[in-house]
Amino acid sequence: MNLDHLLESNRQWAEQITAEQPDFFKQLARQQKPELLWIGCADSRVPANEIMGLMPGEVFVHRNVANLVVHTDLNCLSVIQFAVDVLKVKHIIVTGHYGCGGVAAALSNQRLGLIDNWLRHIQDVLKIYRRYFDALPDEMTKLNRLCEVNVMAQVLNLAETTIVQNAWERGQAVSLHGWIYGLDNGILKDLDVTHSKDADLRETMHNRIKTLLKQAK
Repeated sequence: MNLDHLLESNRQWAEQITAEQPDFFKQLARQQKPELLWIGCADSRVPANEIMGLMPGEVFVHRNVANLVVHTDLNCLSVIQFAVDVLKVKHIIVTGHYGCGGVAAALSNQRLGLIDNWLRHIQDVLKIYRRYFDALPDEMTKLNRLCEVNVMAQVLNLAETTIVQNAWERGQAVSLHGWIYGLDNGILKDLDVTHSKDADLRETMHNRIKTLLKQAK
C-alpha cells in the first residue's frame, strides 16, 4: 500500500502551522515543557492532543491497551519517571474510554492470546468488586462501570508508584486525575478522583468505587 497521501497530508499540516505561527517548529525543536502527562488507551479513536485541543509539545503521552498502570511495566514507569523527575509535569491524567475493547474482553473473560495476561489486571479489579457488578442490571451498564472503575484503579496504582510517592515526599506539586472519554460524543468526563498527596488513598478510592457501583443499580 502506498502511503504518499499521508506524507502529503503531513506537508500540508506543517505548512498550515508555519503560516499561522512562523517560529512554532523552531521553538518546539529546542525543548519540550509540557505540564501534562496523559496515560491513555492505545485505541486509535482516542488521540490525546486532538481531543483536548492541544498542540504538539503541550502534553507528554503514554498509551497502552486499556490504559493500565502496572508496577512491573518498565515502559510505563520510565515514562512516568521522565515526566515527573525531568519534565516536572504538574498533572498526570489517566484516561479511559467507554466501549474499551480491552475492558470488554476482561469482563467477558474472552481468550485472545498473549494479551490475556495483560488484561488479567482488569479482571483482578473486577474480582474485588464482583458482588457490586453482579447487581448491575445489564451487560452494557457493567461495561461502562468497569471502564470507569478501571481508570480509578489505575489512578490508585499511579499514586502508589515510588515515583509519585517520592515526588510528594519532597514536596513536588503533582496532581493525579482520572478521566473517561465518550466515543459517541467526544466529551471527556472527570471521574472526581483527583489526588495531590498521599493521604488514605486506598480507602478513599475503595469507597469512591463502591459508591459509583451502588449508584448505577
